[in-house]
Amino acid sequence: MTAMGQAARPGRLGSLLLDRFGGWATARRSVAFRWGLATVAFGLATATRFILDPHLPQGFPFLTFFPAITLTAFLAGTVPGVVVMILSGAVAWYWFIPPVGSFQLGSGATLAMGLYVFVTGTEIGLIWLMRRAVERAAEAEAAARAMAQSRSLMFAELQHRVSNNLAVVGSLLALQRRGVADPAAQRALDEAVARLDVVARLSRLLHDPEAQQIDFGAFLRAMVPDAVAAAGAGDRVAVRVVAEPVVVPADRAVPLGLVATELLANALEHGVQTGARGTIHVALEQRGGVARLTVRDDGPGLPEGFDVAGARSLGLSIARQFAQQIGGVLSMSSEGGTLSCLEMPLGERA
Repeated sequence: MTAMGQAARPGRLGSLLLDRFGGWATARRSVAFRWGLATVAFGLATATRFILDPHLPQGFPFLTFFPAITLTAFLAGTVPGVVVMILSGAVAWYWFIPPVGSFQLGSGATLAMGLYVFVTGTEIGLIWLMRRAVERAAEAEAAARAMAQSRSLMFAELQHRVSNNLAVVGSLLALQRRGVADPAAQRALDEAVARLDVVARLSRLLHDPEAQQIDFGAFLRAMVPDAVAAAGAGDRVAVRVVAEPVVVPADRAVPLGLVATELLANALEHGVQTGARGTIHVALEQRGGVARLTVRDDGPGLPEGFDVAGARSLGLSIARQFAQQIGGVLSMSSEGGTLSCLEMPLGERA
């Protein structure tokens, strides 16, 4: 076992003991239990003191009563503890403090009883303060737990409403498209709907505030075929998606999803000729601390002198800006068609 493991194990044991200790101190017990415990504790302490009396030297009148008072005050409460303290003091004063069999207050008896009252009073007072501190800590923990649960529910509800609202906006844009005759306007509306769909999908995946990471490979395998079908190209475009399970933080998932959407839209628009059949390959892999997303088509390729950094296309401008936002590098080249590639650092390299 490592040194860290050895240090953590006593820490966990200590935490467990503190939790159990606090539970005993703050447990709500019945009146019968509390006073029954006080009676039993006092009776056992008195009987034990009489049994030990022949074997104890003079000067230990309260020996067995201290534990009874402590346990009663801790487990049964302050009032039963005070009652056991008074009864124990009376028994010890009468039977075990000279002169035995009387309540006379000589100098020795006065000193012994004064010390007894001081010690047991301090003991009961400290136990009361400890119980109050534990109760307040338990109340604060319960309030914090309720607040955390409330915030979690509110977060999930907010995410749910955001994704639903985005879906509604996308549906409205799709309806609007039916009344538009201009091909450029239709294409713009299609692209807007695709972007909204990506953000809505990712928002639904981020409902849980405790799991703010996304398997982007699984997201691509579900999103790409739907996007191709929504673009009306499902009957003439074959899609191949090979995506490794690359885990992406929530704050980078939406920009990455939009980059993937724009690269896919670009391949559908320019990589597949109108009316022709084609194939689009989408791949996601991770090598070390870098994720690599590629979208390849088998179309005519890029025009001569094309530079992605200077492209004025709205879709490529969006992809370029979001790539910069997540610290990635976007490149495009002609390799038997158009190959679009985004390399993005993950983890500490980001």
